[in-house]
Amino acid sequence: MDIQWLFLILAVLVLVFGLGVIVANRRKMGGPSRTELPPRPAPPAPERAEEAAGGTLVEEPPVVEPEPEVVRPASLRERLAKARSTFTGAFGSILGRSAITAETWDDLEEALLRADVGLGVSDALLEPLKERVEAKEITEPSDLLDALQADMVARLAGADREVHFDESFEPGRPNVWLFVGVNGVGKTTTIGKVARQQAEVGRTVLLAAGDTFRAAAAEQLGTWAERAGAEFVRGAEGGDPSSVIFDGIERAAAKQIDLVLADTAGRLHTKTNLMEELKKVRRVAEKGAGTVTETLLVIDATTGQNGLAQAKQFGEATDVSGVVLTKLDGSAKGGIVFAIETELGLPIKLVGIGEQAGDLVPFDPAEFVGALFGAGTDA
Repeated sequence: MDIQWLFLILAVLVLVFGLGVIVANRRKMGGPSRTELPPRPAPPAPERAEEAAGGTLVEEPPVVEPEPEVVRPASLRERLAKARSTFTGAFGSILGRSAITAETWDDLEEALLRADVGLGVSDALLEPLKERVEAKEITEPSDLLDALQADMVARLAGADREVHFDESFEPGRPNVWLFVGVNGVGKTTTIGKVARQQAEVGRTVLLAAGDTFRAAAAEQLGTWAERAGAEFVRGAEGGDPSSVIFDGIERAAAKQIDLVLADTAGRLHTKTNLMEELKKVRRVAEKGAGTVTETLLVIDATTGQNGLAQAKQFGEATDVSGVVLTKLDGSAKGGIVFAIETELGLPIKLVGIGEQAGDLVPFDPAEFVGALFGAGTDA
């Protein structure tokens, strides 16, 4: 048994010795072992890559990031598609004829009335054109439409459309802009948009929630104040609107805030009460440390002629200085512009053509009429 174990030990020793010799010979010959693989060569640096053909070193071109896509705001022509559609059919029929006929005048009158220009304004626009046609000054349908467009622009020319902010006021004497109008016309939203725009041009703003009779009005105005970074003053629900606006003006004066935008109630129990309340608001606002430099009547363009009677009452009660016409992009009754300026004798200063703050824009008569006639481009 001892001899067998001896032979077994010798065999194991011989085997281990042989494996050691094999490994040693491979190392001498440069061959890698399983545990000693050569490191992989590093790839060339991108900026120093070598050309395969000439062997010269070239610089890799820098990575150019794609420029962000610029979102183009919609043009006035695009936004007034509904209002323009009222005229499109009539203009097509007129241009389709070789001469100016009785049907031409019927088409024009119908288009103007459908657009809510109003009977009086329509007659005032068409009668002079009929005289020029009879005098052979105008003979071509296309020239007639050009003349009508020019006359519509001229009818809106000359009005003071500036929203007045008196830069000469000393600190502690804020400008005050009052906003009036019936419920549902977009009055509170308009104030919020104006606040954003005024803040963006560097003016400090305070919003006064004088509509204390509509539960959501103050909350809505408060949200706009946060967006604009503006101060905000509100009162108790059902409280005295004049007191809220007076407090807002006093706070603005104490903090040397430039501009107070004051909301007012659009509805009370009776029209008589409403108008008396608005008169009081105006009187109280003038007694404070600020000065009322604008009283803006907000009108919904989609109501057309129906909103004019109420608008007249507001104008009589509050000495309105201008009109903000909202929702013009959603109305086919763009002609209401002419009715407002003719029947109310008030200039339209701002128009709403969308939901964003930038969609409340100054009213430009030439651009507006051009959009109705399809003039200009969408660029």
